Amino acid sequence: MRLMLWIACVLLSTLGSASAQKITIAVVPSVPGGTTYVALDKGYFRDAGLDVDIERIDSLGKAVAFLATNQVQVAQGGINAGFYNAVAQGLPVALALESGSSPTYHQIIVRTDLKDRIKTPADLKGRTVGLSSAGSTSMYEVASVLAAAKLDLKDVQAKNLSFSQMAAAMSNGALDAAIEVAPFTERIVEQKIGVPWLDPDDYIHPLPMSSVGYIVNTDWAKQNRDTANKLFVALARAGRDYCQAYHHGPSRAGIVDILLKYRIGTDRELLDRMAWQSRTANGAFNIASIVDMQAFFQREGVIAKTSPAEKLVDPSYAADVANELGPFEVANTASTLKGCGQ
Repeated sequence: MRLMLWIACVLLSTLGSASAQKITIAVVPSVPGGTTYVALDKGYFRDAGLDVDIERIDSLGKAVAFLATNQVQVAQGGINAGFYNAVAQGLPVALALESGSSPTYHQIIVRTDLKDRIKTPADLKGRTVGLSSAGSTSMYEVASVLAAAKLDLKDVQAKNLSFSQMAAAMSNGALDAAIEVAPFTERIVEQKIGVPWLDPDDYIHPLPMSSVGYIVNTDWAKQNRDTANKLFVALARAGRDYCQAYHHGPSRAGIVDILLKYRIGTDRELLDRMAWQSRTANGAFNIASIVDMQAFFQREGVIAKTSPAEKLVDPSYAADVANELGPFEVANTASTLKGCGQ
């Protein structure tokens, strides 16, 4: 009898494992993107009964085709023109959960030998400025700074380079200024190649700027609503852990361990002291920011068509997170950092 019960339990366990749907998340490896690995490492997917694979990608734009054909169900990375084009083309994709917003701690860096000549946004006119790529949020950020001087991107010589290439380009004189992100900002400053100049957040309206997010295949999510909801709640749990670490709470060392384990960074000391981008505690997007960025890309000719807000963002996932996880409170009450639930 005991043998029969044991066999029955094994069969039920096997059937349960076989029926678990595989979910693939494509992730751009970055500090904000590290929250997906936090959810994996802390067992939040397992706790929700989810079988999740994580694939690394170079940019969110590269994941859209795989997302639209359901080869991956969710993708995380910087919001860019490729996403807006996909929605306008009627592909089954939408923003589901925010994972990066203001304060971004992005910086426009100017070459050290030009620090006394570039003092206001107007001084960028005619200068060579590094952007991460056409159709990226960095394009939107630099344009917002230029607009303060009634200039636009046509008034500068924009060069598209990866963040990791900008230090060398600035060092050899190929760039006069560049928009950079941590940890590359710190390395440029420490090597005395450039100096921090402006924070684009001071020039962007509306704020907060939603710049990083999870995009979901809407057909898959509609057919698997309960699974999708569990997935995004698990990701939001990790996002809240990130926010506690952002505010230098007691969990920071453990989150740094996870970021190092999954090769989000290699230098513990630098990763711990550098500024991390903020995010919202429930994963809610600033829809006004999403719509404004879309309008900007259309004005620049990067996208041909725009889509209504309800096609771009599904706010129901953040609402489910708020309902499921309740209010968020920062553990380190002494933190004066803005953002990430504060």
